[in-house]
Formats: sequence, C-alpha cells, structure tokens
Amino acid sequence: MDKKISVKVCLGTTCFVMGSSNLQELIETVPRKYGDQVEVTGVPCLGLCSIDWEFSKAPYVKVDDEVIKEATVEKVLSAIEAKIRK
Repeated sequence: MDKKISVKVCLGTTCFVMGSSNLQELIETVPRKYGDQVEVTGVPCLGLCSIDWEFSKAPYVKVDDEVIKEATVEKVLSAIEAKIRK
C-alpha cells in the first residue's frame, strides 16, 4: 500500500454528544492494529450534520472520502479493512 488511509473522527458538539467520544478509542486501537498504514485524527467538525440537521446520522467519521454515518468502532474498523484489502 502506497498511501496512508486517513480516518477523521468528528468531535463537533453534535457528533460528540451522539457518541464520537466513544470513537476516541480508535486513536489507540488503529495504530496497534495497522501500524502506520492508517492515520487517525480528531477534527473539530466535518460539517456533515448541518447538511441535513433534522435527519442527522451523527456521529460521523470519514475514512478517506467515504462518510460513515452513525459511526461505531466496528463500522470504522470494517471500512479500514475493506480499504486495506483493495
């Protein structure tokens, strides 16, 4: 693999309240599991819930350009796995 996979965890207020605080364990889990193939960062806001606030699917995580709605650690890890297998 030539390019690092980028994982951005939204830490904006809505996402944080809706569970992105639980996703912070990715910051520890991912480097142990994938080494330097994957870079995990927390970002202040991805701006995704403002697009459709009423039907917000927070918390959001972006794995490269793929948006994961109602993100869980399991969903994010499986998206990373799928990208690594490509």
